[in-house]
Amino acid sequence: MKTPLRIASTALALAALLTGAASARPPAKSAPAAPRQVKQYTIDQFLANTSYGGASFSPDGRKILLSSNETGVFNVFALPLEGGKPVQLTDSKVSAIQSLGYFPNDERFLYTSDQGGNEKNHIYVRNPDGQVEDLTPGDNLKAQLFRWAPDEKSFFFGTNERDASAFDVYEMTTDGFQRTYQRALLYKNEGGYVPTNVSPDRRYVALAKIVSNAASDIYLYDRTTSKLSQIAQGLEGQTEVSNQAQDFSPDGKSLYYTTDKGSEFAYLVRYDLATSQRTEVLRPKWDVASAGFSRDGRWFTVSINNDAKTELRVFQVQGSAMKPVKLPAIQADINGVIFQPRGSLMAFYAEAAGPRDLYVSDLKTGKIRQLTHALNPAIDPKDLVSPQVVRFKSYDGIEIPGVLYKPLSASPSARVPAVLSVHGGPGGQSRVGYSGLNQFLVNHGYAVYAINNRGSSGYGKTFYAMDDRKHGDADLDDCVASKKMLAATGWVDPGHIGILGGSYGGYMVLAALAFRPREFAAGVDMFGVSNWLRTLESIPAWWGPQRDALYKELGDPKADADYLKKISPLFHAEQIERPLIVLQGENDPRVLKAESQEIVDKVKKKGVPVEFLLFPNEGHGFARKETQEKAYKATLDFLDKYLKGAAS
Repeated sequence: MKTPLRIASTALALAALLTGAASARPPAKSAPAAPRQVKQYTIDQFLANTSYGGASFSPDGRKILLSSNETGVFNVFALPLEGGKPVQLTDSKVSAIQSLGYFPNDERFLYTSDQGGNEKNHIYVRNPDGQVEDLTPGDNLKAQLFRWAPDEKSFFFGTNERDASAFDVYEMTTDGFQRTYQRALLYKNEGGYVPTNVSPDRRYVALAKIVSNAASDIYLYDRTTSKLSQIAQGLEGQTEVSNQAQDFSPDGKSLYYTTDKGSEFAYLVRYDLATSQRTEVLRPKWDVASAGFSRDGRWFTVSINNDAKTELRVFQVQGSAMKPVKLPAIQADINGVIFQPRGSLMAFYAEAAGPRDLYVSDLKTGKIRQLTHALNPAIDPKDLVSPQVVRFKSYDGIEIPGVLYKPLSASPSARVPAVLSVHGGPGGQSRVGYSGLNQFLVNHGYAVYAINNRGSSGYGKTFYAMDDRKHGDADLDDCVASKKMLAATGWVDPGHIGILGGSYGGYMVLAALAFRPREFAAGVDMFGVSNWLRTLESIPAWWGPQRDALYKELGDPKADADYLKKISPLFHAEQIERPLIVLQGENDPRVLKAESQEIVDKVKKKGVPVEFLLFPNEGHGFARKETQEKAYKATLDFLDKYLKGAAS
């Protein structure tokens, strides 16, 4: 669902690109060209690729801690910088484990994991001897890490154990000798706020107050005076302003935050905690997506969401000044940037047509080394395609962007079927970068257009708000309009276009089949909403502060029941005429399995071809390779049967 903080995350996320595919207008019809012969790969071969994430340097700077799905489920590994295979440190068989990083001064590390996709993540510590301790025990809580304290003897985190709808803020002290852990409450959250960070000196807690899906306040709670102060206002008259705290300065004197006050796009501001003075730091032409300091305070990074790819900027902190750092010229999506403690190395993930790999760059010499090799050696990288940003004019003249994947074998004399891929949210964004599912489909002869319909983030606040109270209608008609652009390529068969999506994208699939029943030849729904009444009534408790914002955007299940029924495909399933496949996680806390089952039953009762796959130990998304193999193979088989074979 659309997250109320436009580039929302309670932790700093550096999903960054240095460069990427160039923006383009609707593609002209391709000139005839000899198609290249491409080897076709199985889903097993694609899933033999390895996914990585969550990097952290060891205290001595000689290893990097990361998460990998090499075993079929994400586990934590240690990768030597000087070469050698990653050493597996955890051994989960069911639930994904994501690394949160090494301790500052020893090789203990923190990680987070839920239980079979239920999203109730805990924080765990793993000792060098292999022993694991749950630092946030309990059956019905969710925990999140904020940051380590500057003295490196404690870290700050939040849990909703006291009140399922609110996160309180704690400090956990870590005894390096006895390895005992004691926590203390720093802030009791009784006002419906979203904690985002703690200042290095522990004096201030930064809080967000969600006003709507596009507006949020920033508050500072002063622990010395117990005073709560608003420093950025989300609603100024009738104007909505998205404000988001990013990071405190290492000296604890300033808070950096983003705002789109007086602007279509978010820019970076520094707020002086003593004087309340605001200084504009950076105002690019696109959204500043995130900004923050390295753990040791020597580096400052800014990522800019530049047309479905992120421009990364790195600065060396020199007292009160920041010196821009020249970055390596890599034609790839750069993300997950980390810095070596007391060293000159920057590690990062890079991905382009292929899956992302971990690299290390020496900021003094500019030398780069690749540390991982994610692509299955059996796959020729030349058989993968580089996605391109392509725009088109929609039904009302609004320009709609998206990311187009063209099969290497496609030509006007060898036209291909196409799949319109719709992102989640609402309010998400399809981005330039590697997508295993998209590359798999393209390798098997399907064009994929990942649309950024109105309501997507990254294109200004006006564009972002264009789908409010128009879901399954205005945004859906962008999807329908994209068919003309695809047909205009000359190499897409206009009679063989299907639609695919997950979460809100899955809702759009169901809406397309129910409300525009003859526009798409087939639909692939992955855990999509079919009944907004039930979904909005069963929002997970930890979404408490966002509930009202979702009601404002989508509708209140009590006050707007008639409207929500109108836009819910479940109540219009009798209009569905085209084949449908539904993929669902059994433990999904957002879209309940009963919801998917109900629409499958209704479509089946009408006699329309429908398939339903329910996956155990999965939630809102498929984390395990075993599940992905079954889901993606079923998707391809379904499309081969009903899309390639569809009547024109």
